[in-house]
Amino acid sequence: MSVTRKVAYAVVLAAIAIALSPLSIPIGGAKIYPWQSAVNVIAGVVVGPWYALVVALVAAITRNAIGTGTLFAFPGSIIGAVLAGLIYKYTRNVYLAALGEIAGTGIIAAVFSTAIWAPAVMSKHMEALALVVPFLAAAIPGAIIGVIGATILGRAGLVSIGRVRKQA
Repeated sequence: MSVTRKVAYAVVLAAIAIALSPLSIPIGGAKIYPWQSAVNVIAGVVVGPWYALVVALVAAITRNAIGTGTLFAFPGSIIGAVLAGLIYKYTRNVYLAALGEIAGTGIIAAVFSTAIWAPAVMSKHMEALALVVPFLAAAIPGAIIGVIGATILGRAGLVSIGRVRKQA
């Protein structure tokens, strides 16, 4: 896939994440936002881990700027997007990419957010597992939506996706 096409897809995916950002559910100190996890899976599969990182970063910056995100959007979205993209890059399996998003956002980013991010960036101390349930609550349904979205794009022939074949 050309760089131009990857940039175009990345811009559209970031725009989708931003446009859906008002649709969140506040739980504890986080806003549950499954759309970002869906976009992370699709971006990881379609444009790869590094463009997925940029999509997540642009969405996190914009969501915070317009007041629809929290500072947890940075580790919460970026770690999952990169892990989903890396796993897809090496396995070509959409389902494993979704598991990467769930593990990256729901577990790794949640623990990182409470143990390192909140104290360092927000001067806030939290229990180590305080965000695991809220982050998983966003990552699991979001990853499912992402698999569905990536599968539809693959079957429609709009993108080349491993283990998904266009219907004749």
